[in-house]
Amino acid sequence: MANTAQRLRVAEGQGERAPLPKRTVPSMQTVWPHMLFPRPAATAPLVFPFDQPHLRYRYFARNAVWDAVELLGLAGKKVLLPAYHHGVELEALLAAGARPVFFRVDSQMRCDFEDARSKAADAAALYVIHYAGFPQDMEAARSLARELGVPLVEDCALALLSRDGDKPLGSTGDVSVYCLYKTLPVPNGGLLLARGEVAGKLSSLPDVSPAPLTSTTSHLIGSLLSNLELRTGDLGRRVRQALRESSRRFVRRAKIERVSTGTQHFDLGAVQLGMSAASHLVLRNQNYAEIVERRRRNYFLLYAMLRDVAPPVTGELKPGVCPLFYPMAVEDKAGAMARLLARGVETVDFWRLRHPALPLGAFPEVDQLRETVLELPVHQDLSPADAEHVAVCTRELLA
Repeated sequence: MANTAQRLRVAEGQGERAPLPKRTVPSMQTVWPHMLFPRPAATAPLVFPFDQPHLRYRYFARNAVWDAVELLGLAGKKVLLPAYHHGVELEALLAAGARPVFFRVDSQMRCDFEDARSKAADAAALYVIHYAGFPQDMEAARSLARELGVPLVEDCALALLSRDGDKPLGSTGDVSVYCLYKTLPVPNGGLLLARGEVAGKLSSLPDVSPAPLTSTTSHLIGSLLSNLELRTGDLGRRVRQALRESSRRFVRRAKIERVSTGTQHFDLGAVQLGMSAASHLVLRNQNYAEIVERRRRNYFLLYAMLRDVAPPVTGELKPGVCPLFYPMAVEDKAGAMARLLARGVETVDFWRLRHPALPLGAFPEVDQLRETVLELPVHQDLSPADAEHVAVCTRELLA
C-alpha cells in the first residue's frame, strides 16, 4: 500500500513534490497513552451494554454473529436480513449455516419491515441493522418478530452507545451484537448480549481463545501513531511513516501473522478468538458520556456547515443518537476521498462492495447507497477546529 505522501501526490497530480497537509484528521478515534494505564474502576461507571449481566466478549463482532446463530439454533434455517449490509456479517451467517432472505432498505437507510413481512414464510429469525448509530423502528421490528414467533437479532455494530430517546440500542433484541473498535479506541473487540430465555444458553457456547499478542500490539502501536499525528501534525506524520515502514519490514522478516480488524471476509480460523486484555483495559479508561457528547457536537458542526450542500442521508440527528459518522452522498467517491486526503481529511468508502450472494439490481436504493455514501469523521478525538476543517474542505470539494 502506498504511504500517505505517495497517496497525496497521486491525489493532487503534482508529481513528486506535492505539499503535505498541515492538519491531519484521522477517520477513526485513536488510543491516547493514558488509556493504557490502570485506574480505579469507580472513575468510569459502566454504561449499557457493558453493565448488563449476560455478555460474551469476542475479537470481532462477526464472531458474535456466529455465536448468535449457534445460540438460536439457526443453522439450516431462513434469516430475514436487510439488503444493505457490510458483507462480513452475511459471511458469518452463511458460514454458520443460516440461509439469508433479503428485505428492502430505503434511500435513508431505513429497514422496510413490510417488505420483510412479505418474505417471511418459514423464517426462523429477524436480523435488524442500525446504520451509523441511527435507530431503526424497533417497535415495528419487535412486533414483526412477535407476529412470526421468531427471535430478533439486533446488530449494533455501528451503534454502540446510541439510543432511541432513552432506550439503548441493543436492548430490544433477543440477542444483540456490537463492534467495539468502530466507536472506541480498542485494538479489537466484539460483544454478544443475550436477553431473556436465550441468556441461559450462553454457557453452552465453547470457550474463547486468547487474542494474539502480536496482533493486539500491532493495532495499539498503529493507533498511538495516528494519535501522535493528530496532535502534532507534520512531525507526527513523519514519525508515523518512518515507524510504519520499519515495522512492516520487521513483520515480514519475522513472518508474524496479524489478525486484522475491519476486513471484508469472515475467517473461520479466527472464530474462537476472544477480546484482548488490552481492549478490556482501554474500555475501563473511557468517559462514555463525553464520547457521546463530542460525537454529537462534531456531527452538529458538520451539519450546520454542510446541510445546504450535503445533507446527511439519514436525516435528523435525534436525541440519544451517538453518530458513528456523517453519512454524505457524493457521486465520485474515489475522487472525493483523494481530494479530501490531500487536505489531511481521512474518509471511509462506506460499504461500497456488494456481496455476491445479493444480485446487483435486486434493491436499487441499496445499490445507490453503496455507490454514493461517504463517511466523514465526527469521532471523539476531533476538536471543534478539526470538525470545522472537515466541513470547510468538504464544501470546497463540492463547490
